[in-house]
Amino acid sequence: MFDYLFSLFSNDMGIDLGTANTLVYVKNHGIVLREPSVVAIDRESRKVLAIGAEAKRMLGRTPASIVAVRPLKNGVIADFEVTQEMIKYFIRRVHNRRSLLHPRIVIGIPSGITEVERRAVQESALQAGAREVFLIEQPMASAIGADLPISEPRANMIVDIGGGTTQAAVISLGGLVVSRSIDIAGDEMDEAVLQHFRRKYNLLIGETSAEDVKIQIGSVFPLKEEKTMEVKGRDQATGLPKTVLITSEEVRQALMEPVQMILDVIKSTLEETPAELAADLVDRGMVLAGGGTLLRGLPDLIRQETELPVHRAADPLSCVAIGTGKFLEVLDGLGTRKSDFITSFRPAT
Repeated sequence: MFDYLFSLFSNDMGIDLGTANTLVYVKNHGIVLREPSVVAIDRESRKVLAIGAEAKRMLGRTPASIVAVRPLKNGVIADFEVTQEMIKYFIRRVHNRRSLLHPRIVIGIPSGITEVERRAVQESALQAGAREVFLIEQPMASAIGADLPISEPRANMIVDIGGGTTQAAVISLGGLVVSRSIDIAGDEMDEAVLQHFRRKYNLLIGETSAEDVKIQIGSVFPLKEEKTMEVKGRDQATGLPKTVLITSEEVRQALMEPVQMILDVIKSTLEETPAELAADLVDRGMVLAGGGTLLRGLPDLIRQETELPVHRAADPLSCVAIGTGKFLEVLDGLGTRKSDFITSFRPAT
């Protein structure tokens, strides 16, 4: 009863705490915030100077006294204090004093993180002002957000390719039957592009430029009309600014190593799926979510390699956030009957 009354007056929210971007879903309002998971801090004082989009614009452009960092690495907290400040900032932006009550928060986490890392995420949210924190594994949240019938006694396969991790899972009867994760995803694709420029052109470019190249002309299959793109950077030999013209064929070759590793984790998940559930996947196939699945031709390549139907979620960038939000919508009706994939943590009173 008290939880129900609290829910009427607080802005409960779901958070997709991603390596690249953080999305916030507010109960009954949908996704209200989408910001890069980047924080600019002063090197000496450790004072936070900017968070989100403003901080991302500073990546690679800051003076020596300021550093723009991603406080999450491979989906887990790399810098506890900075992550706490980032979560606090996003909660305050969304909550905006519209309620006197602290919100309940559901946070999507990678399936492979340790208990210590789980506690770090929970503690960050509690210190940032949450009344109660629930953790849901990202493959499960992503499947819920993609409208998969996870409670049915048949296989549902989700592959979530984010910024820091790729997670593949087979779900049946509301639980993870098989789940595999690898620290190879969008960021590693960007790094592969960056290293290609360094090796072939002796050119240093930033993370943002490498990501732009991937988005603009990246692919895993030959394009009907191959593309070119001018890229500016710094010549390692002379130290002077330099512009090179790169082709989509070059980018495709650079991307194949991380893409192959993603294919391997998908195949290993399928290999460990029980026979009865594997039979379901012959017809049902898998659903792709996460920003990494937007790479041109990737669904077709996965379909070719696995010989299974492959579908991209309607809104792949938002699946985890939508999944946390859908859990919030039914949270009041659950009472004490929390599903196995949710961890509840209350601060001591």
